Amino acid sequence: MGHKDKKEKKKSKTQDAEKNVNPEDSKNPIAVSHDPEDEGSEKLPRRYYEEELVKLQVELVKLQEWIKYKGLRVVVLFEGRDAAGKGGAIKRITETLNPRICRVVALGVPTEKEKTQWYFQRYVTHLPAAGEMVLFDRSWYNRAGVERVMGFCTEAQYWDFLRSCPNFETMLIRSGIMLVKYWFSVSDKEQEKRFLQRIDDPTRRWKISPMDVESRQKWVEYSKAKDDMFSYTDTKQSPWNVVEADDKRRSRLNCISHLLSLVPYEEVPREEIILPPLERDKAYVRPPMAEQTFVPNRY
Repeated sequence: MGHKDKKEKKKSKTQDAEKNVNPEDSKNPIAVSHDPEDEGSEKLPRRYYEEELVKLQVELVKLQEWIKYKGLRVVVLFEGRDAAGKGGAIKRITETLNPRICRVVALGVPTEKEKTQWYFQRYVTHLPAAGEMVLFDRSWYNRAGVERVMGFCTEAQYWDFLRSCPNFETMLIRSGIMLVKYWFSVSDKEQEKRFLQRIDDPTRRWKISPMDVESRQKWVEYSKAKDDMFSYTDTKQSPWNVVEADDKRRSRLNCISHLLSLVPYEEVPREEIILPPLERDKAYVRPPMAEQTFVPNRY
């Protein structure tokens, strides 16, 4: 090989490195990621992830239209440890959908009045009507997790929940609701990494609370609570679907793909949309723009 050929080869490798492109990626679309943020990991490459996400989001729109067209009622529960990636998955599912058809329910701490109600009562009010899909960012399983571990409920309330929950979900399914349950599983090392990222990032610091920090000290207790919860509520009629979530990109794609596989849907026929010509009225005189208050053009 001549000096010129060696120089050209070295230049080509340098250009590939600058673009964060591995020549092997073209042969293996899910090769190890070369995003600087993922250095030292084997996360899904960002470019491949984004391309697949767009494809899945197109299918989610079709699913949404089918749910509306057929008057289906779909409930999807997202549970898991803090920082497991539930919110990120929900965001990617909903960002291209109509919020009037697909809505997110993320309830806060129950009020004093709600504490005196039947435990499932405040969740029932958020169940979907015909043609709707509801995503619960945490759900009635709070009682089997955080309430159990942190002592926010009595032993009697906890065991009553475990015994009654399968019956409650059976009633939902018999009423015609399609119920899907996801558990996002994250390792202790990955959770710690995400907590530290939230602490250091002012745009995400709101995501971490004192209770999240305390949950680190109760890792084993949460593990036991999850095991007990699964033993009572992982039923054939309403199973838990575990999502491996150490790689956020893979977990999102896997979750969306799985959700799409559960609902047999078809593309709803659409009428052709033709835009009419813009109305013109010579008698209309627009008020002076100087009389209006505009947002400053700072960018």
